[in-house]
Amino acid sequence: MKYYIVDAFTDQPFGGNPAGVVLLDGDVFPPEKLMLQIAAELRYSETAFVRRDSEKEFTVRYFTPMAEVDLCGHATIASFALMHRVLGITGQCLCHAKAGDIHVEAGPRVLMQMTASEVLKTIEDTEEVYRALGICDYTPALPVMIVSTGLPDFMIQVSDVETLNRLPLDMSAISAVTEKHNAVSFHVFAFGNDGHTAHVRDFGPLYGVPEESATGTANASLTHYLQQNGCIPPTGDFSFLQGEAMGRPSVVATRVTPDGTIYVGGTAAVVAEGELLTE
Repeated sequence: MKYYIVDAFTDQPFGGNPAGVVLLDGDVFPPEKLMLQIAAELRYSETAFVRRDSEKEFTVRYFTPMAEVDLCGHATIASFALMHRVLGITGQCLCHAKAGDIHVEAGPRVLMQMTASEVLKTIEDTEEVYRALGICDYTPALPVMIVSTGLPDFMIQVSDVETLNRLPLDMSAISAVTEKHNAVSFHVFAFGNDGHTAHVRDFGPLYGVPEESATGTANASLTHYLQQNGCIPPTGDFSFLQGEAMGRPSVVATRVTPDGTIYVGGTAAVVAEGELLTE
């Protein structure tokens, strides 16, 4: 088996969100124990194991160092960007994952179809939300909402990019608020003047992720949120800059088609490759 280390949502090595990708050389997946061992050895949040079923049809399984998960957005982007580079895969593909079948457009930039987005809740009392971010006496122009594109996330505006990158965070308070509202993360954003739709940071300490350098589902939710609040047009291509404060800048692209479907994706950079010697 060949393995690769791929940084998703960036075109530069050592940026974006890294994933392990293993391309299988047969029709049978390795034993689950071995896939877990490989994921633990690579030490990334997720490692994708990819089996090619036909010319443009693939089955992908995703493993953290601890367990198998149903889907991972950045590992999917990494896998199909890699296959475009090393196998010449391009155009519309079908990805079979435990979470269901996903339509993926492979190429130099990969786009994956997301489930329908919906606003789950508007938060009327926002004081505890902003207090968890270390911000006092601030009234945002846009409401705080919990939006889901498969995962429920808070959408929270702050005044500017400088404030966003210098938040005096209280991680225990963020955990408490997300748990109280059955959400996964705080997805915090600010508008800039640099061609990106918004700059964002994502905090999910309740689930062991203090900060994520690139989050596909949350940026799909942010796209829907900004549409609902009249900030962006109903269709088009959008761009979110994430990971600046972590030193791993990521550009997450979203696209909304005329039927309202949201796609998320971006480019990826292959950092390393090798051969797994497991016998």
